[in-house]
Amino acid sequence: MPQPKVPSKGSVTRRGFAVLRVAIWEEPWVFAFSVTASALYGAMTVADGWALGWSTDHVIRPALERGDTTFGAIAALVSLFLGIAILRAIGVVGRRIGAGIMQYRLQATYRRRVTRQYLRLPLSWHHKHPTGELLSNANADVESIWFVIAPLPMAIGVLAMLAFATAAMFAADVWLALVGCLVFPLVFIANVIFQRTLQPLATRAQELRADVSEVAHESFDGALVVKTLGREAAETERFRKPTNALRDANIAVMRARGAFDPVIEGLPRVGVLAVLLVGVGRVRSGAADAGDVVQVAFLFTLIGFPIRALGWVLGELPRSVVGWDRVQRVLTAEGGIEYGDQRLTASSAARLDVSDVRFGYLPDREVLAGVDFAVEPGRTVALVGPTGSGKSTLTTLLTRLVDPEEGSVAVDGLDLRTLARDELAGSVALVAQTAWLFDDTIRGNITLGGEYSDEDVWDALRIAQGDGFVKSLPNGLDTKVGERGTTLSGGQRQRIALARALVRRPRLLILDDATSAVDPQVEARILAGLRTAVQGADAATTVLVIAYRKATIALADEVLFLDEGRIADQGSHLELQERSAAYRDLVDAYEKDAARREEEAALEAELDDLDSEGASA
Repeated sequence: MPQPKVPSKGSVTRRGFAVLRVAIWEEPWVFAFSVTASALYGAMTVADGWALGWSTDHVIRPALERGDTTFGAIAALVSLFLGIAILRAIGVVGRRIGAGIMQYRLQATYRRRVTRQYLRLPLSWHHKHPTGELLSNANADVESIWFVIAPLPMAIGVLAMLAFATAAMFAADVWLALVGCLVFPLVFIANVIFQRTLQPLATRAQELRADVSEVAHESFDGALVVKTLGREAAETERFRKPTNALRDANIAVMRARGAFDPVIEGLPRVGVLAVLLVGVGRVRSGAADAGDVVQVAFLFTLIGFPIRALGWVLGELPRSVVGWDRVQRVLTAEGGIEYGDQRLTASSAARLDVSDVRFGYLPDREVLAGVDFAVEPGRTVALVGPTGSGKSTLTTLLTRLVDPEEGSVAVDGLDLRTLARDELAGSVALVAQTAWLFDDTIRGNITLGGEYSDEDVWDALRIAQGDGFVKSLPNGLDTKVGERGTTLSGGQRQRIALARALVRRPRLLILDDATSAVDPQVEARILAGLRTAVQGADAATTVLVIAYRKATIALADEVLFLDEGRIADQGSHLELQERSAAYRDLVDAYEKDAARREEEAALEAELDDLDSEGASA
C-alpha cells in the first residue's frame, strides 16, 4: 500500500489531516494499540457516570431512606468503582505509552530520512542552504511535524467516550439528553472560530523557530569573528529581533488558546445547569429518577474534555503542516549523485586522468574552463595557481563531491561516475587546508571508527611529523582534542588530518595546501617523509599537492600551472620558471609573502622576549 499523499495546497486543517494519515500509515500497529487503550479509558470514564447513577438509586438513596445499609452493598459499590478505576488506569498508561512510542519513532524515522538525503545530495546543493536551516530541518521541523501525535490517540479515544456518553445520556433520559445537547452547536461554533484564529498564528510561530535556529547557529559558528572584532553588541541585536518576534508570536498563540479554553470549559457547564433545572421538575413529576438526573449531569461534565482533546489536535495541525513542508523540501530535492557498479581492483598507485573538465558555480561563469592533465602512477605532482583559479574546486571534482558539467575525471581509466558507492573513498584521500577535527580523542580522529592498530596510527603520525607532540600530550592517543580540535594549534590539527589520510594508505593522495599552518622546516620533513613512504613497495601512492611554497613545489616530479580555469603550462619547477613569466612572478610573490610573515613572527618573538626581560628587571 503506497504512502498517503499530502496535498501541496488547500486548507491547513485538510492538509494536517493528510499528515495524520501518513503517521497512521507509518505506524499502524502502535497507533491501533494506543487508540484501543484510549477507547478503554473513554469507556471507563463513561462507566463512572453509569456507576454513579446506579449507586445513587441502588445504594445511597435506599440507605438514606432506611437509615442503614449492608456490608454487601458497600462491598459491591467499592468493587464497582475500584474495577472501573483500574481499567481506566490501564487505558491511560497504554494510551500514553503508545502515543509516546509512535511520536518518537516517527521523529527518528524522519530524522534518518533527512540525514540520508543530506548525504545523497551533492555539495552544490548544500552550498545553497545555510547550515542553520539544515539543522532546523533535521531537528525542530521534524519534531514539529509529529508533536500532534501526542494528543492524537487520546482525541480519537475520547471520540468514543463522547459517543458512549451521548448514548448513555439518551438511555437514561431522552428529554434531559436533548436539553443538554443544545450546547453542542455552540461548542462547534467556538471551535471553528478558534481554529481560524490560531492557524495563521501557529504557522508564523513555527517559521520563526527556524529563523531563530539559523541565526543562533551562525552566531555560534562565527564566535571567533564576533569576539575578535568586538561585534558582541551588534550580534546580540541581530539575535534579538527574531527572538522577540518569536516571543510575540508564541504569546499571540497562547492568548488565542487562553480565550478559547474558558469557553470550552464553560459551555458544558451551561448544559449541566440546564439539565439540573429541567431534571428537578421531571423528578418531582415522577417522569425521571434522581439517579438518571445525576448520571446525565455527570456525563455532561465530561463533554468538555473530548472537545478540548480535539482542540489540542487541531491546534497542533498548523505547526505540523509547516514542519512537513520544510522537511519535504529536503526529501524531494533533486540532484543526488548517481553511482555505477565498477570497482577499483588495483592495489598499487593510481593513475589520474582529467579530460576537458568544465565546472562553474554560476550559470554564466566557469571556474574550470577545460582542464586537461594526467598524473602517472606513483608520481608527485604540484598544482600551482593564483587565488580563484579553481584549485580547490578541482579537488572537489577529483574526490567526486561534485560532478563536472562537462568532461570526465578517471582513476585507473574508470570514470568516477561509473564507480560503486564508497569505492572512491577506499582509494582516494583528500586533506583540506582547513583541518576539521571532531570532539574525540587523537586516535578517534585518525581512525574515525576504522579498524586500524595503534602501530598503524603511530606510523601515520610519524610520516605527518605528529608523533612527537602527541607523545607529549597527557594521555597520548587517548587525549581529547575538544570541539574542532580547539586544544591544538593549527599546525597540529593539520598533521592529525594528514595522519588520518595516511593511515588509510590511499592510492591517490590529494593535499589542498594541507601543510600551510606548519613551519617550513616541519613541512620539509613532512614532504620528505611522505615522499619516502609513497615510494615504498607496500605503500605506493600517487600524490597531487596544491602548493605555494617553493620548497614544496621543488619536491614535486612535475608542476601543473593552473590559470583562468585552464592548465596554462606544465613541466618541472625549473622549466616553468624559465619559460613562464606568470608562473615565476606568482611563485616569487608567494615566497616573498611567506618570508615577510616569518620575519614578522620572529620580530614578535623578540619583542616578547624583551618584554619578559624588562618585567624581570
